[in-house]
Amino acid sequence: MDEKRKISIIGSTGSIGTQALEVIEKLQDKFEIISLAGGSNVDLLKQQAEKFKPKYIYAAKPISVEGIKTLSSLDEIAENKENDIILVACSGKIGLKPTLKAIENGIDIALANKETLVMAGDIVMKKAKENGVNIIPVDSEHCAIHQCIKDISQVNKLIITASGGPFLHKTVEDMKNATVEQTLKHPRWNMGKKITVDSATLMNKGLEIIEAHHLFGFDYDDIEVVVHPQSIVHSAIEYVDGSVIAQLGLPSMHIPIQYAITYPERYEGIKSRSFSFAEIARLDFEKPDFEKFPTVKLAYKAGKMGGTATACLNAANEEAVFAFLDGKIKLYQIYQITKTIFDNYKIIQNPTIEEIFEEDKNIREQTKKYIENLLNN
Repeated sequence: MDEKRKISIIGSTGSIGTQALEVIEKLQDKFEIISLAGGSNVDLLKQQAEKFKPKYIYAAKPISVEGIKTLSSLDEIAENKENDIILVACSGKIGLKPTLKAIENGIDIALANKETLVMAGDIVMKKAKENGVNIIPVDSEHCAIHQCIKDISQVNKLIITASGGPFLHKTVEDMKNATVEQTLKHPRWNMGKKITVDSATLMNKGLEIIEAHHLFGFDYDDIEVVVHPQSIVHSAIEYVDGSVIAQLGLPSMHIPIQYAITYPERYEGIKSRSFSFAEIARLDFEKPDFEKFPTVKLAYKAGKMGGTATACLNAANEEAVFAFLDGKIKLYQIYQITKTIFDNYKIIQNPTIEEIFEEDKNIREQTKKYIENLLNN
């Protein structure tokens, strides 16, 4: 990377975006920031823009920073061929369209947005292949798999690790009565609220299975989940000869973020301390309890059904999570609501992007109405 790599960040004010800027600050001689895009946190975006001085900024609310051009849409970022890579770090379906637009313009993607592949993985990966675009995963699990694979044709299965979240060794009753505050106390990772709730129900792992299927082209039966409370082994692969290759490291999102935006190069970046096997002392693994965490089975089912099934799963779950965070429903009801909506959904096979967005909208409306009826009865 002799010349500075030109990068834009969609979602710069979120958890991944702010950590990405910390990585870039450490490697400032390696990067030039073209654009920063945020949501409603205009004050933070202004601070970022004043510090990192991108050429362009975009926000969901009106924003103005002296000397920096304000864009009117995320598409303007995605269409700008000055970019070598775009980090899609926003959460929600808003990340899908600019990702596709960037792919169409031949720009590599560092992907931290789950919805992009869960909603439209077939379409996104097909377009990436057609346009010769690299999609480098930022999720620690997929980033780990990406680092382990030397020859994907020789890989037998993918092994995705899960921390188990805050309720791993709690009873079902504990989960039923869990407060929002208890749910958001993740033992290992500091993440946004929605993804932390998904980690507590293990839906996050279900969505990662769907992502892994699209990123690496593996059948769902060849993607295994194992619970690993220490979050040191970030994921592994098994080769056809029985060899297992794993990627290990201290729980820090700075590492996979840096890997994704500097790939294929590696540099000394943000590192709290050097890894020590002796300090870690032990690594535990166990099978996931699908009775306690049935969301994973539901995700496997949706993935195997294909079409808009995964978009339905994602939309229903997300609306249920929002209802939980708003104090309207209990934690265990997230799965019950998601499953009810999913079981009554008619799947569209081989959907267009327009159909995916339409189905997403319909499912969200249905889920909100279903929750309202629950509250009123």
